[in-house]
Amino acid sequence: MLSHERIWSALDALAERHGLTASGLARRAGLDPTSFNKSKRRGTDGRDRWPSTESLSKVLGATGSSLDEFLSLVAGDNSGAGNPIPEGAFPPQTGSIPLLGFAQAGSGGFFDDGGFPAGQGWDVVDFPTQPSERPGVYALEVQGDSMMPLYRDGDILIVEPGGQIRRGDRVVVRSCEGEVMAKVLTRQSARSVELMSLNPDHPNRSFELSEIDWMARIIWASQ
Repeated sequence: MLSHERIWSALDALAERHGLTASGLARRAGLDPTSFNKSKRRGTDGRDRWPSTESLSKVLGATGSSLDEFLSLVAGDNSGAGNPIPEGAFPPQTGSIPLLGFAQAGSGGFFDDGGFPAGQGWDVVDFPTQPSERPGVYALEVQGDSMMPLYRDGDILIVEPGGQIRRGDRVVVRSCEGEVMAKVLTRQSARSVELMSLNPDHPNRSFELSEIDWMARIIWASQ
């Protein structure tokens, strides 16, 4: 039986098959990145929402999938036959998330334009929460002592791109120049962001929003 849950599960499965989050799938299809977010799957009146036929058509075109393949996912077949994960994309792994060192994070090719993990060169690390509960999360390994005394060399920071960020949150920021840093968000306006350094020996930073590639909240740290 065709149901709201099966349709959305099929879209999630199609995203995983291509090494993408739901947001990444929407972006690849030329849609608003939030189009397939869980918050968009139910209206303010509590009624279930369905993806539009136009959205589905764009997704199938962007992934090179046929309608028959999508319907097989609706039916619960996620074997991936005939549509493997692309070479270079990290495979979805239950209980594991992508891992990258801070130094590598400043290089190109590891993130999409929304700050979500993409491309090749990622390792994986175990994560105590199922990735499906926090789609898009990834891990960064601290390198060096610039974040002492809060974070030490070798600590693992779990980062959630696309999540809501509030004043006082610890965040990872990547500038348009490729600099990646972990800071505390002290102020954000319509034009600029002010960040406090975790290490008192390092200066606080201020950026115009146009100077920031992406910013994501640190939700957990392994120490």
